[in-house]
Amino acid sequence: MSESVPMVKAEQVYKAFGPLEVLRGIDLEVASGDVLCLIGPSGSGKSTFLRLINHLEKLDAGRLSVDGELVGYREHNGKLYELNDKEICAKRAEIGMVFQRFNLFPHLNVLDNVTIGPVKVKGVATKDAKERAAALLERVGLKDKVAAYPSQLSGGQQQRVAIARALAMDPKLMLFDEPTSALDPELVGEVLEVMQGLAEDGMTMVVVTHEMGFAREAGTAVAFMDGGEVLEYGDPRQVLVSPKNERLQSFLSKVL
Repeated sequence: MSESVPMVKAEQVYKAFGPLEVLRGIDLEVASGDVLCLIGPSGSGKSTFLRLINHLEKLDAGRLSVDGELVGYREHNGKLYELNDKEICAKRAEIGMVFQRFNLFPHLNVLDNVTIGPVKVKGVATKDAKERAAALLERVGLKDKVAAYPSQLSGGQQQRVAIARALAMDPKLMLFDEPTSALDPELVGEVLEVMQGLAEDGMTMVVVTHEMGFAREAGTAVAFMDGGEVLEYGDPRQVLVSPKNERLQSFLSKVL
């Protein structure tokens, strides 16, 4: 990828569900290696924006691109044409996504949960996929859990498996949708520690989070969303310590 091409670029992105306007003209850029943290109240459009990035939802207007290529569409003679399902899946395989709920396969053990994507989707040899999975599970602190099943793990452990599973696809971009919100408070730190390590390693990430400490420490930028709009954007230390927007000031007074 050219250094000048943003990993994610949103231009006047608009999305509605029926009469409800969820996103109202979002303009954002994420450079390669950056960590953008999206903060804001529930219902502000953060998760919808994240889902648009890998075409789990379709935008209604505007343009959204990843690594210089339109998400879900190709352009020809000034017109947009939607990609077919096979093309969309191929693009989606380049983007890792970690949800609030862990979405692990309950009938597969930890090692198989991490290897199934590379083997089935990318055609990686099972032996190679298992070696890579074992290394990733060690990285997230779960090398002793390869034979365990999801039901035998804590929520924090399941979420770390979900992160390893996403990384096994060698994504160019990682999306996190409130990855700690379903966890007991004492398990939050172990997941954030893994995410902090990814940030330090230069992984490009877009993170919807309520963890302001993580946004301040790991984020290269913070966008505060409310009512489907970005009301404030900038360096986390500036935005979170000296917010200019009154709505953000009110929000931070409740969460910090």
